[in-house]
Amino acid sequence: MMRPHYILLPANPLFIAMTLLLAFLLNLLPWGQWPGVPDFVALVLVFWSIHQPRKIGIGIAFCMGLLMDVHQATLLGQNALAYTLLSYFAIMIHRRVLWFSVGVQALHVLPLMLLTQLIQLVIRMSVSGKFPGWLYFAESFVCVALWPIVVWLLLAPQRRAVDRDDNRPI
Repeated sequence: MMRPHYILLPANPLFIAMTLLLAFLLNLLPWGQWPGVPDFVALVLVFWSIHQPRKIGIGIAFCMGLLMDVHQATLLGQNALAYTLLSYFAIMIHRRVLWFSVGVQALHVLPLMLLTQLIQLVIRMSVSGKFPGWLYFAESFVCVALWPIVVWLLLAPQRRAVDRDDNRPI
């Protein structure tokens, strides 16, 4: 049985900014260094780069990466480079990804998240020489597991009502 295709309302730029701020605040919590805790900023950046590539682009990804670099006290530009490439590749595949169901979209997001972590790992290892272990990559798989929830939450304000009300203009 075919699921209905909803025509989405335009995304409010204030809502996009609030979701990025909330993702940044979630990354500020002290659980950020535990293995398997997702990078919420990267997850929200990928979502908006796929769904609104004209509003969220490489420049915002770079700025969010610099904020994360300052927060994590890492080498300045490590997260900025990773988020910039993440946003670039997400924008590159955004038309293809939107054709698929949410589960298949998650499979398209997995290589993007793994690439982001790999870039961060290469930079970290070139500076410190310490390999954090293979559990380091669990973060990408947790992000992919959260993808359907993120899609449902972030698209909720854009969905129109299924049954049209005569009192509403849209």
